[in-house]
Amino acid sequence: MKQTVVVMAAFLVLTITSNAGICAELSLVLGPEELVEANSVDIAVPGYSVPSYVDWNNDGLKDLIIGGNDGKVRVYLNVGTESNPQFSAYFHAQSNGADLVRTGPGCMGCFPRVVYWDGDARKDLLIGRVEGYVEIFLNIGTDESPTFDGGTLLQEGPLGSKTNINVAGRATSCIVDWNNDDKKDMAIGALDGRIHLFINEGTDTEPDFLVETFAQEDGSDLYVPSNRSSPHVCDLDNDDKKDLLTGNTNGQLIFYRNVGTDAAPTFSGYVLVESDGVPIDLPGTPRSRPFVCDWTGDNYLDVLIGALDGNVHLYQGLPFLGDFEPDGDVDFFDFAVLGSAWRSTPNDDNWNSACDISDPKDGVIDELDLAIFTENWLASIK
Repeated sequence: MKQTVVVMAAFLVLTITSNAGICAELSLVLGPEELVEANSVDIAVPGYSVPSYVDWNNDGLKDLIIGGNDGKVRVYLNVGTESNPQFSAYFHAQSNGADLVRTGPGCMGCFPRVVYWDGDARKDLLIGRVEGYVEIFLNIGTDESPTFDGGTLLQEGPLGSKTNINVAGRATSCIVDWNNDDKKDMAIGALDGRIHLFINEGTDTEPDFLVETFAQEDGSDLYVPSNRSSPHVCDLDNDDKKDLLTGNTNGQLIFYRNVGTDAAPTFSGYVLVESDGVPIDLPGTPRSRPFVCDWTGDNYLDVLIGALDGNVHLYQGLPFLGDFEPDGDVDFFDFAVLGSAWRSTPNDDNWNSACDISDPKDGVIDELDLAIFTENWLASIK
């Protein structure tokens, strides 16, 4: 009997159409804003925070790395667990035995990102600078206990006539393999609102940047509204193509879907990302600087945003309707869970309350639940 039900449900998945519960193409469905704490107090660096979330000391737990307007890089080690991060004291990243400091005039001290730059299996530190330069600090310590050299400004141009990379203010660096050639490239936001691209023409361990280009929107240079772009590049709609998420001067979070290919991204229009059903729009002109992560190891995308107030704003990803496992997508395995619970009620042994996704809940898993699930599954495989 159960096999017959599953086969019937499979046929319905391929044929049912419904307007109920259609899953948004953007997979970034965020809950309410939270402020990240250390020692039960909201973290607040000295203005214009720039957060990221990586395992600094190789203990299997991700840690908070935050740039501030004082030009220093704070490291908050995770003293909690993967599913419940907790932070206490911080220390500053070190350069040649002293606090690493890169300050400049304006609304950004330094923009740090942890990278593996030169192939020695030790994490390095890439710093975007307020003047528009980008500087690499190589690790002269260990991968478990990083400490860095004095820094080197990255350059572009042909051999013999290279000049320092300079995006003319507020360099917000993102390392990504833009063209899928297995070499690290750079997508850099800037005061002008464009996404400055530097494609690596060298090797992955000895990057060489020859020319500056720009991300494209409808055949022209993409300009983020209100300027001060701050990009994070990754697949945000489960179509296996890298997309663009960026902050801006006004404190919004902006999503550009890739309408090109994964190896040649291009964009056409944007949407404002919401938190708890309302577009993210931090007060004033706080210069939002996002970082996408998995905050609690639940396979859902979360976002950290730094801003003028120096806080770390956290927006945790919400489960998608139909992701019953959960694993961050809607697929055949979720359908199998639904098939197992098909036609059950709370009094049955195979009842699975997650499968009763109709609104309002009616206490039975039926065609309406299947219709909602179908729409979300089909949307997830576009």
